[in-house]
Amino acid sequence: MRLITWNINSLRLRLPLLKQIVEQEAPDIVCLQETKVPDPLFPAQALAEMGLPHQVYKGMKGYNGVAILSRHPLQSVAGTPDWCTRSDCRHVAASIATPAGPILLHDFYVPAGGDIPDPVENEKFAHKLAFVDEATGWFSNTPPARSILVGDLNIAPLEHDVWSHKQLLKIVSHTPPEIERLKAWMATGFQDAMRKITPEPEKLYTWWSYRNKDWKKSNRGRRLDHVWMTPDLMPGLRDIRVLQDVRDWESPSDHVPVVLDFDPA
Repeated sequence: MRLITWNINSLRLRLPLLKQIVEQEAPDIVCLQETKVPDPLFPAQALAEMGLPHQVYKGMKGYNGVAILSRHPLQSVAGTPDWCTRSDCRHVAASIATPAGPILLHDFYVPAGGDIPDPVENEKFAHKLAFVDEATGWFSNTPPARSILVGDLNIAPLEHDVWSHKQLLKIVSHTPPEIERLKAWMATGFQDAMRKITPEPEKLYTWWSYRNKDWKKSNRGRRLDHVWMTPDLMPGLRDIRVLQDVRDWESPSDHVPVVLDFDPA
């Protein structure tokens, strides 16, 4: 099976880019973040025409929003938390049938956290830490099995997940409080599939700021997008690719798609 995860930064705006990626990569499943579209306006028909008729999504006007799209039938997972009681469309989950049994997919968009890495001075940073703590607690009480968790987790945890470890230690997305929490969340039952394929110390990025006029030349990237798998699925991991060239397409997202190839058996 092939799964793509991508912070699309507006689904309706970048629908042509998504169509191009689907035609190029032929995924079975697409997980999107920052769809920025309320459910009544979700472009379900256009996505079905791309070959992704099975859809589970949560969205709101102008912000956030997540979606799982599939060539194969999906079953929406009910009873997931209202994270931090904000109802802000940052998580959706679905089950997909495979010959070896169902696989549970989690698609997350973690809060970015603002610019000041102090939860007292910056409520957005406090919300981010609380969100990750809450997710960690929930997965600790509901140990995952045959599960894949993907999305824009907005934290680059490893030294070579950022262009400069020393310079970014006090920059939101790479601070010790965020890194500690992300590692604790992963330790509830997941493994870092991306770093299984591309181990440290190789640099690995999925996001480049719009502020960098020549993003490729400066290459000041961060790995904010993640693919986690439970140990029972890791033997089926075949490949993970970061579609870096998409960052050069017309009107791109600041994130690029990540492609996971795996055998669900």
